Parts: sequence; structure tokens; C-alpha cells
Amino acid sequence: MKQEKILVIGGTGKTGRKVAKKLNSLGHSVRIGSRNSSPSFDWEKPETWKDPIEGMDKIYITFQPDLAVPGAQKAIKGLIEEASRANIQKLVLLSGRGESEAELCEQLVVDSGIAYTIVRADWFNQNFSEGLFTEAIKVGKVAVPKANVPIPFVDTDDIADVAVTSLLNNTHDGKTYKLTGPDLWTFEDCIATIEKSLNRNIEFTAVSIDEYTEMLKAINIPDDFVWLVNYLFINVLDGRNSNTTDTIEKILGRPAKNFKEFAKEAALAGVWNKL
Repeated sequence: MKQEKILVIGGTGKTGRKVAKKLNSLGHSVRIGSRNSSPSFDWEKPETWKDPIEGMDKIYITFQPDLAVPGAQKAIKGLIEEASRANIQKLVLLSGRGESEAELCEQLVVDSGIAYTIVRADWFNQNFSEGLFTEAIKVGKVAVPKANVPIPFVDTDDIADVAVTSLLNNTHDGKTYKLTGPDLWTFEDCIATIEKSLNRNIEFTAVSIDEYTEMLKAINIPDDFVWLVNYLFINVLDGRNSNTTDTIEKILGRPAKNFKEFAKEAALAGVWNKL
């Protein structure tokens, strides 16, 4: 198998670090694109993009904090220009499922003239173990809006496997994949499942969007992240994504990981040990 030189933008994040690890294990040459890597890559500093891209064959793209935020389209357009200049052969973009703003960024990749795969994913299982809800689970008190909207939570291991397969196989060129877990879960279902995995009680409260926003501000969450959380809860969690796909199984030849399996693994790993 040909050794590929692949830049993983967001290579220390939820999916990026797993993509990088899997590529390294397969013998490929991986460059991490992050603010703390060398050369540094910072989405907020376009002057840092050229050096990490130079000499690479392909790029896995995750945009922080989300492709829906203002400024994302401009950033993706600029990145594509750098990729074209450097003769990049393939782009794999991680996008959001059901986000119209993200689809505008996807279209820039589609129109780039570079081979591509778009990977659309829903809410991650790992939002509970290394994200938005982790600390609340540790202290045993979780409050969340849209508590009973069914969501096909997807695991970052599965996303990473699909991304790696897409990077390394041209049969996925020109494809847009919608990735979900195998089942629909509400936030309340998820917390109840985590309770069972931990064998301890977690207080769960359904709140309004306004109440949740005030809670985030009270613990000094940055305004841009509060905006994003509001966008996701108001514009995406309206039932439009309350369905599953079998895309992961078709691409990987194995079932997608379900939330119950994720919760057991995370509990055993100690990620929710009390503070």
C-alpha cells in the first residue's frame, strides 16, 4: 500500500486524534494541524495554513468550533485555495448533519476541483464523555433543553474509521455520507443509561433554551460557544435528524457502535469518576 502524506486538521480533537492514530498505525505519514503543533495551524490565523499544507497529499478537515458559525465559509474557501496551490489530491470534510450553513461550506469543497468526500455526522456519543455534559455527569446533576427529541448519537470511533477509509480509497471520491448510530436516543435516555453503567443516581432536569443559556453564562462559557449551543438546540434539534442510516455498516462492514456499548466502555475507563 502506498504511504500517504496526510494533514489532519484538528488532529488533537474528538475525531481528529483518532483519525491520526489510525493512519499512523497503517504506516502513513501524518501531520497534525493544531495551534500547538509544529508547524502550527490556527483557523483564526490564515497565515499559518500554508506551511502545514505544504508537501501533503491529502487533508482531513475539522473546523472549530463548527461549520455553522459565522466566518466558516470564508475560512474553508481560504483553505481550499491553499490546498489547490499545494496540489492536494483529496479533501475529507467533517460536516454537521442537518445544518444548512454547514452545507454551504460543503459546496465549496464540492466545487473545488479537488477529489473529496463529505462526512456528515450527528451528535457524538463523546459529547457525554469529553465534551458538553462530562462535568455535569461527574457531579451528578444534568440539565438540558430538548430533553425528549430522539437523536441518532454516533461514535467518534466510527466517524474516524469512515474518514480513514475515505482518505485512503478513491471509491469514496465525490460521495457525501450521512453517519448515525444504529438507534435513536433522547438525552433523558442517555443519562438513564449512563446511570446504569455507573450504578449511581444522576439528577436529570429538562430546561428551556433560555434557562440553559443563562446556566452557561453563569459558569463563564464563552459567548461564541453559547451562540453555537443555542444554534444546535434551536435549529438542528427540531426532529429533522430523528432518523438513522446504515451508512457506517455499509462502508465498514460492521455495525455502528450503539450508545449502551459506549456508556459501558466510558464508565469502565473512569471518565465519569466523581470530582
